[in-house]
Amino acid sequence: MKVKAQIMDEIAMERALKRISHEIIEKNKGVKDIALVGIKTRGIPIAKRIAGYVKDFENYEVEVGNLDITLYRDDLTEKFEQAHLNQTDINFDVNNKNIILIDDVLYTGRTVRAALDAIIDIGRPKTIQLAELIDRGHRELPIRADYVGKNVPTSENEIVRVELIETDDENRVIICEK
Repeated sequence: MKVKAQIMDEIAMERALKRISHEIIEKNKGVKDIALVGIKTRGIPIAKRIAGYVKDFENYEVEVGNLDITLYRDDLTEKFEQAHLNQTDINFDVNNKNIILIDDVLYTGRTVRAALDAIIDIGRPKTIQLAELIDRGHRELPIRADYVGKNVPTSENEIVRVELIETDDENRVIICEK
């Protein structure tokens, strides 16, 4: 894949995640009833970073969980010959909590739909909110993020890649041509 442009570097990514952290605190009037749930793969380290910023700002450690949506995908047979299951790791009660789902790129909305189904199967949260580092448009479902790091208009022939030090040895967001 050919890199077309870099739209975020490490500093811009850190600023966006700090802003999202502040917005989460403000919208929820504090952090006592919230929990962060990162959608595998890159949503998990993003959720952990946001939890770190929230701790810095509020001196309160929010709960963080990992969500594997593989079996909830509506394109499972198209994308995977055999499903590779990771493990959902949510070691807290989601009932009556404000759950913030966190992922790297919001595109069609299908990943978020699968995550909503997975969370509802676990329990009944008070609210479910959505935080995305990048919103690139092209929705196929009526889904909108509550917190967005950056809106990036793209064409269908482009791919937005979020690279994180935890998974890719670098912090940046790039647009590539298909």
